[in-house]
Amino acid sequence: MKTQPFAPVKFLLVDDLEENLLVLEKLLERPELELLKARSGREALELLLKHEVALALIDVQMPEMDGFELAELMRGAERTRRVPVIFVTAGLREQHRIFEGYDAGAVDFLFKPIDARILRHKTQTFYELYRQRQELERVTNELADTLRFNETFVAAIGHDLRNPLNAVVMATDILERSAAGSSIQPLIQRIRSSSRRMAKMIDDLSDLTRARIGGGILIQRAPADLLAVCRKVVAELKTAAPDRSIEVESAGDLHGEWDAPRLEQVISNLIGNSIRHGDPARPVRLRLEGGHASEVCFRIENGGEVPAEILPHLFEPFRRGNGRREGLGLGLYIVSQIAIAHGGEITAHSENGTTRFELRLPRRDPNAPTA
Repeated sequence: MKTQPFAPVKFLLVDDLEENLLVLEKLLERPELELLKARSGREALELLLKHEVALALIDVQMPEMDGFELAELMRGAERTRRVPVIFVTAGLREQHRIFEGYDAGAVDFLFKPIDARILRHKTQTFYELYRQRQELERVTNELADTLRFNETFVAAIGHDLRNPLNAVVMATDILERSAAGSSIQPLIQRIRSSSRRMAKMIDDLSDLTRARIGGGILIQRAPADLLAVCRKVVAELKTAAPDRSIEVESAGDLHGEWDAPRLEQVISNLIGNSIRHGDPARPVRLRLEGGHASEVCFRIENGGEVPAEILPHLFEPFRRGNGRREGLGLGLYIVSQIAIAHGGEITAHSENGTTRFELRLPRRDPNAPTA
């Protein structure tokens, strides 16, 4: 893709004498540098409202509004407070006046008669800094555009994969009924298992898109019992992994207003993560606590430790633990986004041979108006 040329760098020259402006213009003129000229502080402010400038060279001795007053006004406005100012003066050499100029926002002084080499040297620095800022903004914008395109592409791919996947699932159902008891049943079950994994990946891609370019994962709150949600998920996972021990403990009131299907997704991801990456010789332990009036706490522990270099990045997208390649590495990222959507927080700790995730959920929407 062809890079768009940069807009010219603009310097603002302010002096009440036309001949002084012409001298500055002659000394500074060069390709890709646009020189804006003002004969008063008022004209300078009008130009600053219309243009973004890289540097202002301001004469100190001007009628009505001197250079210090103009610089003070510039520093007081959000649009112009970061514009560097070089004061140009014929006789300001007293130390206290120089300090006054710096207090007004000056970055440097030029004394008349102006030495052309000194002028070009001092202004070149600001020219180059502005060009570097333009380049940084261009690269940042291109990167943002690329990310938006990639996420939109991922969303489209996920959507388009659903139809052929549904066809595979339907064909699997037909084969299973027509080939009951035959030798191809294990093959049918393998197809069904792969289809479920693929459906999970598509769901994760859709959630990624909602979280990154859709303003966050949407939830629908309704009265729910966290213990009942948890028991439902545990029962399903015990069926899928009968050899793993999953223990559940609870205390206190575990009712609140949450999106129950989304919480099922959270709990399923966390338990599944513990089963896949935890020590198979140790149980997965769940602890639900509802002793606090405004929130509940869900903790899950498993044997084994997450490497210290991975732990700070667990909730980032496309991260896979321990080098394994199950799924897309989106599970914990989506868990964190669902927690955020509920106004909650999830954290991970790993030490002394144990890894623990802790999810805190407000019982109700913290942003809802109170009666």
